[in-house]
Amino acid sequence: MSPYLLSLAVVLLVSPGVAMAQQADNASTSATSSAELPTQKQHLDTLFSELKHTGDADKAKEVADRIRLEWQDSGSASVNLLMQWAAKASESNKQTIALDLYDQAIALAPDYVEGWNQRATLHYLMGNYRKSMSDINHVLMLEPRHFGALAGMAAILTSSGKDELALRAWEQFLAVYPADRKAQEQFGEIEEKLAGNRT
Repeated sequence: MSPYLLSLAVVLLVSPGVAMAQQADNASTSATSSAELPTQKQHLDTLFSELKHTGDADKAKEVADRIRLEWQDSGSASVNLLMQWAAKASESNKQTIALDLYDQAIALAPDYVEGWNQRATLHYLMGNYRKSMSDINHVLMLEPRHFGALAGMAAILTSSGKDELALRAWEQFLAVYPADRKAQEQFGEIEEKLAGNRT
């Protein structure tokens, strides 16, 4: 199947599901607007505070997982559906379709952090580091505490031989998520390498 037909097939597949999901969006918006619940931002602020002050790595991981769950919910059934389809396409090595779906999710919800982050991850896996970094920068403009995006940035900078910038990215990561052992190790390794280069 030609790439044009493939993308057309994706649009045709997506359209009915998105229309149904958009109807669900409208219904859920009217149902929840009257309820006085904490906003997602307030909930995230509480979780990030907990993450910053949790010294135990296992407990911190639980908090980080709760933050990831919050990020997954775009607040739109349409966008959530597109993200699920994109993730499945990516897992099935259908990167072009996955990119198409992420593009649509971002077009529908340009302020949805995880849309940009997941597309950045896919670009990274495809070796498109420049595009990945561009999306990461967008993620960090929307959510400077996005530890996943900071880790991705550090990985790209390390693979590009920009160790000092990678060290700064890990510093920012650890300021948000100080109990992450892998980040601590990465930070320590780069710090040692840079110290060795200076002597």
